[in-house]
This record gives sequence, structure tokens and C-alpha cells, in this order.
Amino acid sequence: MSIAVAGQEALDLIHTDLPDVVLTDTSLPVLDGWEATRRQRADPVTRHLPVIALTAHAMPGDRDKALAAGCDDYATKPVDLPALLGLIATVLAR
Repeated sequence: MSIAVAGQEALDLIHTDLPDVVLTDTSLPVLDGWEATRRQRADPVTRHLPVIALTAHAMPGDRDKALAAGCDDYATKPVDLPALLGLIATVLAR
């Protein structure tokens, strides 16, 4: 498991570590999770890695925004751990 606190750092780790799944906070500093996901999807090395957006944004349309940015799914904060683990399992099974 790797943890990044900023978008570019996350992209660097994703490219190096090639994790099974990426959990991204949409409110990362400098390069937010939306743009980090778009860049991940544009990179041939990392585009196949599943992404789940974790966000405090729970307004109508926010899930659509996550999917439009390239996320495979979306979870709101505070995170319900059993639900998140189920979501991860679902995304990995696709």
C-alpha cells in the first residue's frame, strides 16, 4: 500500500507501484483527484488500473462527475469501511 498527499505524488506512485486499485481523494492539493484520474487514464502504463473516488461531495451529479473523470466508482465520506471493501471487491471483479 502506498499513500500520497498530493495529486502529482499520487501519479508518480501509481506509475511506479502499479497498485491493484487506486483510491483517490477528489480534493488533493495542487493537482486534484479529478485531474489526477484524467492523467492516469491518459497514461498507457496506468490507464487499466481501477479508480475509486473518495469524496465529501455528495451532491446530485457528483457521481457522474467522478465517472466522467475516469473513475470506476465513487464513495462518499465518511467512508463506511465494509461498504468500501465491498465496492473495491466489485471494481476488482470487473
